[in-house]
Amino acid sequence: MASRRLLLIDDEDDIREVAALSLEAVAGWTVLLASSGEEGLEIAANEKPDAILLDVMMPEMDGPGIFKLLQESETTRAIPVIFLTAKAQSVEQRLLLELGVAGVIAKPFDPLTLAQEIAKILQWK
Repeated sequence: MASRRLLLIDDEDDIREVAALSLEAVAGWTVLLASSGEEGLEIAANEKPDAILLDVMMPEMDGPGIFKLLQESETTRAIPVIFLTAKAQSVEQRLLLELGVAGVIAKPFDPLTLAQEIAKILQWK
């Protein structure tokens, strides 16, 4: 796999740490981290990552709200977004997919297969 740059937006320190370590170790990807929606939007616009992993439930600005802002911006509109959510029920996942994201990954995720899941959703070889 070519080296990819991912932006992970999640308010939980341990989730950011585990995901970043996993994606860097398993896939060799560069992982940019943001602990809030505001920070994430800024990094997305400045760094233009290959994809964004976005937590659905966050204080202040939630995942769908952040996704809407990403879609409204010329700079970030084309970046694929994958939601990370603790709401694993298929109905909730379907509603999230209907917003237009590339995919949904349930939390807790398996750090050993996270990179594969992301690559599969985004059809990265």
